[in-house]
Amino acid sequence: MPEPTNAAGRSVPDDAIVLVDKPAHWTSHDVVARARRVFGTRRVGHAGTLDPMATGLLILGIERGTKLLTHLVGLDKVYSATIRLGQTTITDDAEGEVTETASAEALAALDEQRVRELVDAHLTGEIDQVPSAVSAIKVDGVRSYARVRSGQQVELKARAITIYTFEITAVRRTPAGFLDVEARVHCSSGTYIRALARDLGQLAGVGGHLTALRRISVGPFSVDEAGTLPGREVPVDQIVAPPTLTLADAAGRVFPVRALDDQEVIDLGHGKRLRASAQPGLTAAVDAAGRLRGILTNRAGQARSVLVLPIDDAPRGNKREG
Repeated sequence: MPEPTNAAGRSVPDDAIVLVDKPAHWTSHDVVARARRVFGTRRVGHAGTLDPMATGLLILGIERGTKLLTHLVGLDKVYSATIRLGQTTITDDAEGEVTETASAEALAALDEQRVRELVDAHLTGEIDQVPSAVSAIKVDGVRSYARVRSGQQVELKARAITIYTFEITAVRRTPAGFLDVEARVHCSSGTYIRALARDLGQLAGVGGHLTALRRISVGPFSVDEAGTLPGREVPVDQIVAPPTLTLADAAGRVFPVRALDDQEVIDLGHGKRLRASAQPGLTAAVDAAGRLRGILTNRAGQARSVLVLPIDDAPRGNKREG
């Protein structure tokens, strides 16, 4: 039986992690939908959304790669961002309606030194952050952004996050007198950069919003190694899929690797617990052929599985195009 093929008739991997450099104005769902066509399968997911305005790294899982995404979502992130101080918007970014503009006097009194002081004193380290009201967080089963768009007032609870570094790389005053702050932010998962822009503006007393955002990295994965997905205008027979990572390669970047012998592979597939490994925390269990067989954790002197990926060596046939 022939290898599985995508819509263009080329063979594609059964299980993979794909690093995509998302273009502006694409939603994360747009990226997933396009990947389904490129890879010829509906089993595609992502490890954390990016706003349509944002660009940069989006991690996709293909086929059983979707099972690994749970262990990638919580990785820390690095962003490059531009924050405009002097205007507030309803969405905390440039896509929303301007709701307030600071006075010329207030803007003139704000300088780069003061901005840096505010960042160091209030927006670095472990902080409590109230997510943007137009986030995808669900409130009583409804996305917060949907409630805002319907005219409802939404107040989200603060969440503990960590800003490892908030490096201001440039500060420019625009012709209109606003301050555009360029920054590189290394933060924990769950951080909203739009909320950082909003909070910096509030601290400065002039309001603020995000005007540009690019995700540089997610844990050990960098946008520099990411590929792009073709737009819908590209004919199917001209589609070039972005490069992929095997599940073992991807998991091996995040966790220590544990090599399984043949009996351990069998035992793991049967749901049995293995001997504990020397590595603390989670480990990537890989067989002699270099294939990821699962994710293990040590408990009570044994290694227990938190994810099992039994290998089906039988051909799967052609996948259905999404």
